[in-house]
Formats: sequence, C-alpha cells, structure tokens
Amino acid sequence: MAVGIAALSLILLMVAAYRGMSVIVMAPLLAMLAVFLTDPAAVPAVFSGVFMERVGSFLKLYFPVFLLGALFGKLIEVSGFSRAIVTAVIGLVGAGQAIPAIMLVSALLTYGGVSVFVAVFAVYPFAAEMFRQGDIPKRLIPATIGLGAITFTMDAMPGTPQIQNIIPTSFFGTTAWAAPALGLAGSVCIMGLGLTYLGWRRRAMQAAGEGYGAPETLVNEPEAADRGDRTVHPLIALLPLLVVGLGNLALTMLIPRLVAGEEVAVSLAGLTDPVVVKVAQVAALWAVEGALLLGIGTILLFAFPQVARRFADGSKAAVGGALLAGMNTAVEYGFGAVIAALPGFLAVKEALKAVPDPLVNEAITVTSLAGITGSASGGLSIALAAMAEQFAAAGNAAGIPREVLHRVASMASGGMDSLPHNGAIITLLAVTGLTHRQAYKDIFALTLIKTFTVFVVIAVYYLTGLV
Repeated sequence: MAVGIAALSLILLMVAAYRGMSVIVMAPLLAMLAVFLTDPAAVPAVFSGVFMERVGSFLKLYFPVFLLGALFGKLIEVSGFSRAIVTAVIGLVGAGQAIPAIMLVSALLTYGGVSVFVAVFAVYPFAAEMFRQGDIPKRLIPATIGLGAITFTMDAMPGTPQIQNIIPTSFFGTTAWAAPALGLAGSVCIMGLGLTYLGWRRRAMQAAGEGYGAPETLVNEPEAADRGDRTVHPLIALLPLLVVGLGNLALTMLIPRLVAGEEVAVSLAGLTDPVVVKVAQVAALWAVEGALLLGIGTILLFAFPQVARRFADGSKAAVGGALLAGMNTAVEYGFGAVIAALPGFLAVKEALKAVPDPLVNEAITVTSLAGITGSASGGLSIALAAMAEQFAAAGNAAGIPREVLHRVASMASGGMDSLPHNGAIITLLAVTGLTHRQAYKDIFALTLIKTFTVFVVIAVYYLTGLV
C-alpha cells in the first residue's frame, strides 16, 4: 500500500502534465495527497517543513542561473545574433545538408547558453526554409532541432551551462566540466547515431514519395527567411557564445584559487552571525553565473542600440520565462522531497539497492524519475535530493570518481525525460505546427538513442577508465 500511494502520486503528476495542467499547481496538491493517504495529521507540517523548504532551497541555489540564462538567450535573439548565426550556417552548408546544419545551429545556441525554448523559436523559421528547399518532410524538423538542443548539448558536453549539467555540482562537489572524456564520447555517440537515424528516415520517406508537405495541410508555416537583412557579422554573433563557454572554463579554474579554504565567512554590521558559504557547493554556480554575465556584457558591447530599443519588453519576457521554468523545477524538487520522505519510496530505495552496479543504479533511478515527471531537471533533482548520498557512498566503495557520477546522472536525466508529456516536446511540436501523431515517433527514437548512450558511457568508463 505504501508503494502504491507513492506510485499513484507520481502517475497522477505525469497525467496532469500530459493533459497540460500547471505543474506549479498540481505538484503540491499531489504531494499533499500522498501525505494525506499516509498520515492525514502530517499534511500541514510536511507542506511547510518539507515541500516549501525544498522549493526555497532550490530557488536560492539555481534561480540566478535560470534568470541569467533566460536574459542571455533573449538578448541573443533581440540583438539579431541568433538570426545571423543561423543564416550563416545555412549559407555555408546549403539546403541539401539541412538536417546536420539545423542540428549544428541548435547545438551552438544551446551549448552557448541559450535556453532550449528560445533556441526552438530562433531556429524553426530557418529550418522550415531549408527543409522546404530540400523537399525534406517537415515532420522531421522537431527531431532535428531536438537532436541539437535537447540531447548532447543539454547534459553530455563538458562545460555546458544548461541547468541539467549544473544541478549535480551542488550534490557531488563537482564542476560543469566533470568527466570531459566521457562527456565527449557520449556526445559523439549521440550525434553519430542521431544523424544516422534521421538520414535513414529521410531516405525512407522520400523513397515512399513523401516531400516537405502540401501547403494546404501545413500549420504555423513561417514566411521564407530574408537573408538580405542580416547586419551582424556571424563571427561577432558567435562571440557571446564563446565568451560564455571560455568564461565558464576560466572561472571554474580561477574560483578555487581565489577563494582560500572550504568555506567563506562574511560578517556585516547588520548581521548577528556571519554568513558562511561552502565553496564546493556553489563554485560551479558562481562560474556559470559569472560567464553568463560576461556573455550579456559582450552582447551589450556590440549591439547596444538594437538591444536598448527592445530591452524593456525583452527583459520582461526573460524574467517571466525564468520564473516559470524555475518554479516548475523547484516544485518538482519539493514534490520529490515529499515523496522521498514516504514509506513507499523508502521501500523502492531499498529495492534499487539490488542493482549491484552504482552507475547503472544511478542511471536507472534518474532516467526513470525524469520520465515519470516529464522533466530532466525535475527528475534529476528528485533523484539526487533523495539518493545522492547513497550514490556517492556506493561510488566511493567502488572507487568511482564523483565526476563520473555527475556525468552519468546528468546524461541519464536527459534520457527518458522526453516522453510525450515533456514540456519542451510539447512546445517544440506547437511551434512547428505538428502533432504527436505526426512527429513524435522520431523524437522517441532519439529518446531511446540518448538513453542507450548513457549505458555506452558507463561501459566506456569501465573498459578504459577514462574520466
């Protein structure tokens, strides 16, 4: 019965997300339902002392990353930099290489710090134009954008500033550059298998006589992009992305040298006690936040007139997007903390110990919870909040570096998360004007490839010892 209560709450959350209900509303309600079915008298205390406590702690750590990432992505858009990058790549490779070109553009934007949602809006008009010119079926566009934006650049590439690569740092005391060799190996595997699959699908569809699609049946078709209005040189447009990447790397190395000791204590006149911060828990966050600030400064330096005209509206949209994304993840974090406190989850936790290998155990746990919640960051937060100490202890016993635990957890979060109720998938399909029936099959194929790659990375580690 205890396991059934926990499972019921998780399933109802998945159904609610699939039906488009707000996770911010449903997560606390369903968490409290599980507590009520377990111990009705505990509901008020658990809501205030567990759920809201975890929501607050998550936002305290990660909301600045959400906010700065959303603002950086919006400024990349309003400055015209994203359009310049996309147009330059299209002009370089030509319409015949639409699939690898669109994958590359999506990857550049997301690895450079642009959020997945912003990348979808930025890339789609140009993807539609290239696919139309090459007479490639439109229903391959979501999977093509997804291959670049929500697979290897989200959590596998070392140094990526996406939140799925940042969350493990505070649990394992690692940095965003954890296990670079394994991350690169996983990225190559995902890219290779993904492009091979999409190329095969393109040939099979075209052999069956399917082209881009009849105009009267297409939805949300953008007008053909005008390449003549590009005023930003593509190298200048790429500069903020490079600044974020190199700035993140430089700050990751500099912060431990500049901050002496494991803790920083600050005393101010108005404080009765000094503020103490554990450096290992926040160093990676400081590095990413500093890098995003440098990227924003670079955009303002080169495109201040364009940004100034649209900054008020653009910053409001960025703040709104950051609040929504941050709260969605935070309430899932709080939801996971409540579920983790229930007897049913403890039984599941004990059962998972039956998986003898620490890395396989971690991968299965994280990707399962990401699939249930429909969120990579949400599932990752739930899993690590409940079981990070268990994973670390098992890893220590087996001699596995925490950097490897970080990379496996991060990559596993982006495995089964992309089930039909995933928010990014729903947005991707809505923007491209396609339905789950039309396009989800190919997205799910990438989901299987991504999940498979996690276990490839585990095998690479055991066979070679690479980190």
